[in-house]
Amino acid sequence: MKKNRLASSPMDAALDYLSDRARTVREVEEKLDSLNYGEYEVNQVISRLIELKYLDDEKYAADFIATRLATKPISRKKLWTQLYAHKLSKDVINAALEAVTPETEQENALAVAKKFDAQFASLEEHERKQRVTRRLMGRGFGYDAAKCVLETIYNNADDVDFSCADGDDGE
Repeated sequence: MKKNRLASSPMDAALDYLSDRARTVREVEEKLDSLNYGEYEVNQVISRLIELKYLDDEKYAADFIATRLATKPISRKKLWTQLYAHKLSKDVINAALEAVTPETEQENALAVAKKFDAQFASLEEHERKQRVTRRLMGRGFGYDAAKCVLETIYNNADDVDFSCADGDDGE
């Protein structure tokens, strides 16, 4: 039978949990709660981990954004959703997202569009535009960003139906 407490102390359990990858304060709190450690013990461990700089939500958010944008560019909106899923506060998320400027977002959208344009090179231009648009929308980029990027790549985005790309009927 599996025991709820595998580590000898809440600090050991927290360090073990942090050994795989960086975590947020709330993720560590929830893990320790799931192992049935008391509120006082959990608060003491969290305070000590913050003091030792093993937990830092602001750094976690900044690193997450930098890594995510370097590996698979997505929109600010999608980044916000992913950071919120990691149990970060709205203030921490919004502060970290200040690093993603509108110019950065446009560059990311262009990089995504170019990648998928090359991938769909064998298709007719109209179909290629539609698929690139769907990929942009899937990564959280909005209508304006998609249209601007398509105009940059194809010099024309008029024949793309943006309403079917994002599920919006355009009203």
